[in-house]
Amino acid sequence: MIVALAIGSVLAFSGCLGEDGSSASTRATVVKVAGSTTVMPLVEASAEEFNRLQDQARVSVSGGGTGVGIKNVAEGLADIAMASRDVKAEEIATYGNRFVETLVAYDAIAVVVSQPIADAGVTGLSRDEVKAIYAGEVTNWKEVGGPDERIYVVSREVGSGTRDTFNEMVMGRAEAETPGVTTSHGSNAEVKTAVTRSDKAIGYLGMNYVEGGALQAIAYQGVSPSDEAVKAGSYPLSRELHLYTFGEASPEARAFIDFILSEEGQKIVLETGFVPVR
Repeated sequence: MIVALAIGSVLAFSGCLGEDGSSASTRATVVKVAGSTTVMPLVEASAEEFNRLQDQARVSVSGGGTGVGIKNVAEGLADIAMASRDVKAEEIATYGNRFVETLVAYDAIAVVVSQPIADAGVTGLSRDEVKAIYAGEVTNWKEVGGPDERIYVVSREVGSGTRDTFNEMVMGRAEAETPGVTTSHGSNAEVKTAVTRSDKAIGYLGMNYVEGGALQAIAYQGVSPSDEAVKAGSYPLSRELHLYTFGEASPEARAFIDFILSEEGQKIVLETGFVPVR
């Protein structure tokens, strides 16, 4: 019944649909969504289907990172923010405590290495080992059971929710310094490219970005990232993915969020490599 009501609310706000799936209305309201590149694939896929089902609202999606999304939604530049972390205390202090959070999926941060490093025997690392690599205390793969090669350390840029979550869970706090980092990138896709183009890299990215390319997700604290491990709570780098509005959502934005939470939307969550909340 809950699923049926959720789907109904998506279609009801747009009026009656014609036989070709179009709405009687010809004036579409644009719903702007911005933020986390981790959440972006599931929101883009959901927006494509949502836009197909009706034509009173058109959802447009852009990235920029969690910090950008939260800033944009608070300043009225976006209707919905995509976030791979909670709103920070300093963001609430800056913009006010009007953020409304909706949990839409579960994800995990995968620690990945270049395929030659995995083939050489590095298929798992402890938290202490990963922390030491990013802190610059371990600089050669032979120190953690790999080949005699200098470690090429890849990270996300400041403002990334993935970076903040990684730093908090691995380094001890979101604002931790990571002097061992060789290069930083603005998106999960860029991290993946950097790791796959190297033969001696380590990096971290959203679990749904792991498939394809010359890289391998390794076990962290003895547990490999998987849907089952995320659902069970046994993978240490699991996290929640959220959508935020600033104050009450507009009817069109609410309808889109409800669509993602519907049975159809949660199927899209699964198809895009995330773990559904329902």
